[in-house]
Amino acid sequence: KGKVERFNRVVDSFLSEVAVEKPDTLDRLNELFQVWLSECYQNKPHSALGEKISPESAYRSDRKPLRFIDPDLLADAFLHCETRKVDKSGCISFLDQKYEVGLSFIGRQVDVVYDPSDLEELTIEYEGYTPWKARKLVIGEKAGKRPPLPSHFQKQEAESSRLLKAAESKHQERQIEQAPAVTFRTVWKEDANNV
Repeated sequence: KGKVERFNRVVDSFLSEVAVEKPDTLDRLNELFQVWLSECYQNKPHSALGEKISPESAYRSDRKPLRFIDPDLLADAFLHCETRKVDKSGCISFLDQKYEVGLSFIGRQVDVVYDPSDLEELTIEYEGYTPWKARKLVIGEKAGKRPPLPSHFQKQEAESSRLLKAAESKHQERQIEQAPAVTFRTVWKEDANNV
């Protein structure tokens, strides 16, 4: 906590001084802060480090050389990984986009390694295979608009109902079959006086 408090005092003293200077732009304010940080904090002797030793000189006098991590290794450390199943077309669905993986992986689970800030290209990993890149599936010109149907397949306007005509025909057949039967209605119509 002491280091943080000391740094906060340096920032507070800078704010007091910069208020007098009144910089016009943010860039100028940042330049002045870098100067203040360098001269009044990093290169100023610190009592805990010994006589006339600044944090900057103590840092630079370390006998162990600085080690820098390999940029590719660092980039890989911040990648995300998820598992997806390859569909029947050899593609995976990832964040509402289709990516072509390959027909030989249909039905298999593959690992998708990706950078969340760049989803144009994904790295696909599968055991026993060298990782490869998968790009967004772009539907080409051959899969464009469907050609028009021939005229005999086109939708035709109906002039009458085929179902209703078939029902009417069946009804007439049924009436002919039932005509010989005696019904109360037919008797009433034939001789209304003898009932």
